[in-house]
Amino acid sequence: MSETNPAATAAAEAAPHRYTAALAAEIEARWQDFWDTEGTYAAPNPSGDLSGDPETAARPKKFIMDMFPYPSGAGLHVGHPLGYIATDVFARFQRMTGHNVLHTLGFDAFGLPAEQYAVQTGTHPRVSTEANMENMKSQLRRLGLGHDKRRSFATIDPEYYKWTQWIFLQIFNSWYDDEAKRARPISELVEKFASGERAVPGGRPWSELTEAERADVLGGYRLAYASDAPVNWCPGLGTVLANEEVTAEGRSERGNFPVFKAKLRQWNMRITAYADRLLDDLDALDWPEAIKLQQRNWIGRSEGARVDFPIDGENITVFTTRPDTLFGATYMVLAPEHPLVEKFTPQEWPEGTHAVWTGGHATPAEAVAAYREQAAAKSDVERQAEAKDKTGVFIGAYATNPVNGEQVPVFIADYVLMGYGTGAIMAVPAGDQRDFEFARAFELPIRCIVEPTDGRGTDTSTWENAFSSYDAKIIASSNDQVSLDGLGVAEAKTRIIEWLERTGHGEGTVNFRLRDWLFSRQRYWGEPFPIVYDEDGVAHALPESMLPLELPEVEDYSPRTFDPDDADTQPETPLSRNEDWVNVTLDLGDGRGPRPYRRETNTMPNWAGSCWYELRYLDPHNSEKLVDPAVEQYWMGPREGMPHGGVDLYVGGAEHAVLHLLYARFWSKVLYDLGHVSSAEPFHKLFNQGMIQAYVYRDSRGIAVPAAEVEERDGGYWYQGERVSRLLGKMGKSLKNAVTPDEICAEYGADTLRLYEMAMGPLDVSRPWDTRAVVGQFRLLQRLWRNIVDEASGEVTVVDDGDVDEDTLRALHKAIDGVRGDLEGMRFNTAIAKVTELNNHLTKRGGALPRSVAEPLVLLVAPLAPHIAEELWRKLGHTDSVVHQDFPVADPAYVVDETVTCVVQIKGKVKARLEVPPGIAEDELEKVALADERVVAALDGAGIRKVIVRAPKLVNIVPA
Repeated sequence: MSETNPAATAAAEAAPHRYTAALAAEIEARWQDFWDTEGTYAAPNPSGDLSGDPETAARPKKFIMDMFPYPSGAGLHVGHPLGYIATDVFARFQRMTGHNVLHTLGFDAFGLPAEQYAVQTGTHPRVSTEANMENMKSQLRRLGLGHDKRRSFATIDPEYYKWTQWIFLQIFNSWYDDEAKRARPISELVEKFASGERAVPGGRPWSELTEAERADVLGGYRLAYASDAPVNWCPGLGTVLANEEVTAEGRSERGNFPVFKAKLRQWNMRITAYADRLLDDLDALDWPEAIKLQQRNWIGRSEGARVDFPIDGENITVFTTRPDTLFGATYMVLAPEHPLVEKFTPQEWPEGTHAVWTGGHATPAEAVAAYREQAAAKSDVERQAEAKDKTGVFIGAYATNPVNGEQVPVFIADYVLMGYGTGAIMAVPAGDQRDFEFARAFELPIRCIVEPTDGRGTDTSTWENAFSSYDAKIIASSNDQVSLDGLGVAEAKTRIIEWLERTGHGEGTVNFRLRDWLFSRQRYWGEPFPIVYDEDGVAHALPESMLPLELPEVEDYSPRTFDPDDADTQPETPLSRNEDWVNVTLDLGDGRGPRPYRRETNTMPNWAGSCWYELRYLDPHNSEKLVDPAVEQYWMGPREGMPHGGVDLYVGGAEHAVLHLLYARFWSKVLYDLGHVSSAEPFHKLFNQGMIQAYVYRDSRGIAVPAAEVEERDGGYWYQGERVSRLLGKMGKSLKNAVTPDEICAEYGADTLRLYEMAMGPLDVSRPWDTRAVVGQFRLLQRLWRNIVDEASGEVTVVDDGDVDEDTLRALHKAIDGVRGDLEGMRFNTAIAKVTELNNHLTKRGGALPRSVAEPLVLLVAPLAPHIAEELWRKLGHTDSVVHQDFPVADPAYVVDETVTCVVQIKGKVKARLEVPPGIAEDELEKVALADERVVAALDGAGIRKVIVRAPKLVNIVPA
């Protein structure tokens, strides 16, 4: 240093105890070791293995959580810990205000990235995942996060996923009782079937059913069940893909291979049984309204009617929200995957079949097969796109419209999806634009049944588009039993539903957009299902004594791939190759003795482990129970203001608005119904932090260049002599703009990074990263240090009995009052501003600080910058940690201003500013304002028409 910067050397020699990055690093490492050694952040349970100080456990509790991080090989950039720092600040504040705080962090460690890395390198996913976790733990520790490390775990730990498997079995062994509105053990349903209290579907006595037949019946009720489900099958990758992994062009995001619709035997969760409760219970949650709206839209509750269209002695059932338009239904459309398509497709075209309906095929079977293949090559997004060209084919069968007896042709078309409603629609082309376009393309009747209010008339041959309205009258809709003519929509709906129910053609019902949760993945790196199959294909649950069922070793982690265009292939999972693991002889304890079984070779999705991890934090070492009931009741049980219980604060990104949060809510409700927990909701309060953004620089080819090497000059941005573009966007390794927390900690210290991230703006708003601005918070900490520590000697300059002037008392107590309120409300940026204002006041004041000022100052800083606060607290003579000190309380006498500034305006322009008491009455304030010499001069003898007083801050005078 002395060779390159003599001035810096001289300054360091003059102030050897200055707060520098090196000193910050030494302080921070030392206090982090202290916290770990002393167990500073250990939160005692009221009972069990983690019970501790009874006095602490008796305090009001606060359970504060972050969303699970995934241990990425790239490590953290400065955007990742934004939420972690925020929850840490809030948790520290809660400890200082008398709460027993549970705050910890685990890892959501199953997932596709580790498996892909294993495929590429042959490295076991556990090896790479655990290495990534260690790196992230080191990075997070450096930030000084106050986590109870005794409670941390990873979802890949067998002692953790033992209970994930156990929960799956609770769901598998349950059914939803619609009358009781809750889940109940499947054994109770079996008893009802066996006793005859409940009729067995199909009408046969339970005693006459084979084991396989009984399994099929129960599969229709179980909350976890296996079924042939339509999936996105990608032969080129050898795996099933989620909808999010398929492009709008119907190809895989990874590799750009064709994706086909296929039916595979898959595990599902019957989350639809809980649709009403998932909707209704949102009202009592303290969540952002935008997130609640997304969940409501995803669940998609709609009221309407189920209508049966008879066909060949059976029915095609549709759900419609507009049963009042039933007289206008002129054809039907089934999803190409609908199970009834093949059943109702005849060998020959009916006489008189319109040529355009056949697609040019000789037989209905050929037409259906060809169209199904065409539809299978499209994604759901592509199928639902509002394209002008409507495609479809007549299946060769007619159904009967129940209200008028008309024979309506049945088509298949890709704009109807099996996953929505019943997979069948009644088409009313006059009232739906997609149906209208389809009817025009296939020369089908369009019948007006809602009186147009836009002047177009009822002759549909002149229409250019469909007409739909909830305000119009129903017309041309009557038979000899019911008439809707002249009725409004609401009244017409009621009347037609009454008729449907009276005649047995349907019933009023509620439908949901929500579909059952597809729970299978054809991958290796996930939780094995605790299910085995006997020689008849009947699924059996493993007994609890056989859990956890651990992942076996396999030689090849990659799925088998096929010809990318061969849609008729089937996936081969990595687990299926370990024959010794798959084929086993087991005694399941059911009295049958050892029998041969075949294990399930799919694995659970990565969502499984994050559906219940809040419960494991409570009781992480319990090997006998999911969670001790007293412990769960203490941390998550219902209480005033939290009728469904749950975590007190859950912080994470808004991108998890639906899937993770909905799945976790579903699992909580099942566990609640079965009596395993007292909380029916997992997360009472949800807070979505914003995103830290960064500038992305791209060259003329559009390729990102290293942001750290870009120069700003001549009004532009340059990289290696070439001008580049700049756009604010995400931060990430691939965009070459990532800044790691390690870099900032090395240059300024962790406390500076913490302060900067919290000071950048409101926590729920995205904000741009600016490394150059970090130094502002570093200087705040340097001034704080100088206010208490002599930089030359390292000794504390605080005096124990110094007088405190009134201005300083007011500055101190206003800061205490403001910071306390801001920390409680998670307004960390304004809390830091108030601390800065107080610290600046003390710097300008000069001289030694009285202890009565210095100690509250350190305590105010403690939640935000804990390392420097611990160091200063120790230098002030304390031997205990600052973490559990009481947060300062403001003296109300010093919070209220002695005077406030009142603005006096004449004709809207400021003419005077008056210092007045904050409690001044309006009439008194008016007298003071009118008597002020500046106001008298401005009026210059003019009369006064009106005086508007807003005590104590405004007087507005309107001259005559």
